[in-house]
Amino acid sequence: MDRKIRVAIIGATAYTSREVIRWLLGHPRAEIVGLCSRRDPQPRLSDVFPEFAGRLDAVCEPIDPPALAGRADVAMLCLPNGLAMDLVPPLLEAGLRVVDFSADYRLKEPADYQQWYNKAHTDLANLAHAVYGLPEFYRDKIRTAKVVANPGCYPTSATLGIVPLLRAGLIDTNEIIVDAASGISGAGREPKPEHHFPERNENFEAYNVGKHRHMVEIERVLDANVRGGKTAVIFTPHLIPMERGILSTIYLHPRQPISAEHVMDVFAQTYEKEPFIRVRRELPATAQVARTNFCDLSARVVKSRIVVLSAIDNMVKGAAGQAIQNMNIMFGLDEKEGLA
Repeated sequence: MDRKIRVAIIGATAYTSREVIRWLLGHPRAEIVGLCSRRDPQPRLSDVFPEFAGRLDAVCEPIDPPALAGRADVAMLCLPNGLAMDLVPPLLEAGLRVVDFSADYRLKEPADYQQWYNKAHTDLANLAHAVYGLPEFYRDKIRTAKVVANPGCYPTSATLGIVPLLRAGLIDTNEIIVDAASGISGAGREPKPEHHFPERNENFEAYNVGKHRHMVEIERVLDANVRGGKTAVIFTPHLIPMERGILSTIYLHPRQPISAEHVMDVFAQTYEKEPFIRVRRELPATAQVARTNFCDLSARVVKSRIVVLSAIDNMVKGAAGQAIQNMNIMFGLDEKEGLA
């Protein structure tokens, strides 16, 4: 594309949209042409996020897909689960491509969505051809996709550390344990009593044990990388009193004795040409990936078990940065554009 990519952000007052805007303002090949909000009255963006004063002072507009026809090339949907499926059809009809941050197009089976999100999927036609937006494994499909389902933050961290070992046939598919800790920004911007500072400060706790929606998303991504079988994942998320970041500790049972060097070699070979995956001898830490689109990976073998450590920024590689990476691929740009 010779001209800049014209981007409309729908749900412009969310934490993820703030992150998208921050990165897009420095993107040399993209421009923000629309900010849409569900609020009434519509706010000025710089009143919601003062850091954009003097940089992007636009007033938000109502969400109206036909009004974006001819103005935008792609819509970034930063909305709660269950809303995107109503907007994607008219956005496609208006000629836009879509990167959706919600879970509406991540699970291919409508029954999975019904079970885990307690709502029937209403856009089965577009669900069928939507592409899961993990560039390291689905880049070719992302290039031509009309709808990209931006992955969840926990699944991004977990699957990047597991898929290479699954594809190499090195691990038992029925013994996968993921313990992950996330910063509080992953809970979103809507105020909830349990997320107030006095509740979160000096407090580290697990939540939604055995029933977090990202568990099925992790399993379905892994299932697609197992020949003729399925995976069984135990996923336990934790909240940690910091703003951003995810550290996943992944426990895997090897099919036969294996060394940490072998595991690291598999990672190195898989991600040799991937611009945002860093395979490191040192153990990853959230501070080392904060405000970047990197995923840092390392591995150890402990008492005959593989322990994989995966660190990302949940707001960047786990959300906005990955969305921009997907957008770059969709429009034929170098996927590192705007993310350096």
